[in-house]
Amino acid sequence: MYHCIMQLPVFFTKEIAQINQLLTLDEDTSRHVSKVLRMRAGESLQLTDGNGNLLTAEITDAHKKHSNVKITGSLFTERPARKTTIAISLLKNANRFEWFLEKATELGIQEIVPLLCDRTERQHFRHERMQAVLISAMLQSRQCWLPELSEPVQLTTFIQNANESSQNFIAHLVDEEERKNLREEINFSSASIVLIGPEGDFTKEEVELALKHGFIPVSLGNTRLRTETAGVVAAVLLNQ
Repeated sequence: MYHCIMQLPVFFTKEIAQINQLLTLDEDTSRHVSKVLRMRAGESLQLTDGNGNLLTAEITDAHKKHSNVKITGSLFTERPARKTTIAISLLKNANRFEWFLEKATELGIQEIVPLLCDRTERQHFRHERMQAVLISAMLQSRQCWLPELSEPVQLTTFIQNANESSQNFIAHLVDEEERKNLREEINFSSASIVLIGPEGDFTKEEVELALKHGFIPVSLGNTRLRTETAGVVAAVLLNQ
């Protein structure tokens, strides 16, 4: 996992400019730069688009609504070759799901798929809000790659369309004696997917479908975990 080393304040941008070009920051970023950090013309900051690009820029005009910067440096970092995906059930408590998104981003998970399972209690998903959580966590942890976040998908659909070339796991409690610890099963030379169920766990039928499609049954330890905690444990193990 690659972490960008950024000593300067770093902000998110949807636009990328070349060296010596000017770039106008959006209103939220401009307000933070000029009013919160009280930065002024001549000071430097950094910008990332979450796609591996890291720009260094000098403020030419600090304004609360439209600060302008001049690009002085540019760096691109490749996404890690090994893709890590956590497909996890939506939660009744949206704050707990946001907490998981934040921690998974900090830990370097590359893709997050919200799942709709038989026992999923919450169906509503505010994608724009959740994307903002990811961006904030990416900036806080000083990374240059934003995790991919899909719209919610039915578990059965996800299982049937899962990449067969990756190493696919399902963490469940249905048949505890048949599961091995995820830590012992991960092959770090291949892409990995981990399924995390809802608060009432996967149904027996969902587990059977996953196993039929080649998913490996695993445990995440000796204690029973909340869904969001299980997601974080899986994220740690995938990138250990």
